[in-house]
Amino acid sequence: MKNRLSAKPWILGLAIAGLVAGSLLISGYIGFVDSNLFCSVSGIGAPAVAGYTPAEIQLQSIIHYATSKIVPQQSLDEIRISFDVLKARCPCNFLVFGLGHDSLMWASLNALGTTVFLEEDPKWVQTVLKDAPMLRAHHVQYRTQLQEADRLLSTYRSEPYCSPTKAFLRGNEKCKLALHNLPQEIYDKEWDLIMIDAPRGYFAEAPGRMAAIFSAAVMARNRKGSGVTDIFLHDVDRKVERTFAQEFLCRDKYYVNGVGRLWHFKIPPAANMSEADRTSDKFC
Repeated sequence: MKNRLSAKPWILGLAIAGLVAGSLLISGYIGFVDSNLFCSVSGIGAPAVAGYTPAEIQLQSIIHYATSKIVPQQSLDEIRISFDVLKARCPCNFLVFGLGHDSLMWASLNALGTTVFLEEDPKWVQTVLKDAPMLRAHHVQYRTQLQEADRLLSTYRSEPYCSPTKAFLRGNEKCKLALHNLPQEIYDKEWDLIMIDAPRGYFAEAPGRMAAIFSAAVMARNRKGSGVTDIFLHDVDRKVERTFAQEFLCRDKYYVNGVGRLWHFKIPPAANMSEADRTSDKFC
């Protein structure tokens, strides 16, 4: 995410909304807030993250975005799609591929839930956490490169452990698209929302988002709890993101809406799919 942040002329202001004493206001973000912006500002009985209560995380977010010249690259309309889902589902389990100056916003919108960030650059993790130690972030190593995207797409079906009926993540070394070595807490939770806005995917040696898209699809299909998994994919103006979304997230079937460079999918667990979909050797 760090490469997709831009400095813009900033507008200082605060909006009083219900129990919240302010919100995002930089650039085009004024007017984004309504009385249901956060799950709760009191956070009574909610666990603290790195010693910060949910209310403190939200207030830190207000201060940060009220005084910073850095804004997320996602547009207001793009952010609003994820915001509307968070507003309906929080507190929830929210997994974000990528770490950046927008991360505090996502964490504060789900302050009573669990929000975890996965980042490829260990130095960037340290940089972000220095200013926002209340964020839960992990460094992740990828086994893919963007230049491998076409080959991975054309050959993954020859590996049985990449098949939707057999695919799993933890310890799955045979399927190169599976994120097999994530932190334990990623495997221990079922994620209600997954945002894919990383890793880097704009030069040949970059990891690309192939494995993130595949792994998000596997997480959604393998979900045991009730309900769907909301998956948000950013930068769909790029070929790899569009192609892998079509292959694994099933744009023709599970796409809900999108705006700008963001697509939103709702993927049910395999148990809730038709028998044909559940037993197919294709994700879509």
